[in-house]
Amino acid sequence: MSPKSKYTCTEYRQEMILLGLKRQLADPQLSDAERIRLAERVRELEQQMGMD
Repeated sequence: MSPKSKYTCTEYRQEMILLGLKRQLADPQLSDAERIRLAERVRELEQQMGMD
């Protein structure tokens, strides 16, 4: 079995931020401008995390 890399606090923080952003995007009361801003932030964070 190959050794696993450490799971850092930074990675955990990024995941929690991403979950929060996605939860906010699910809000039906969200304005179009806010939805676009949040979606862009989600894309940026996913790219940083290597999920793109």
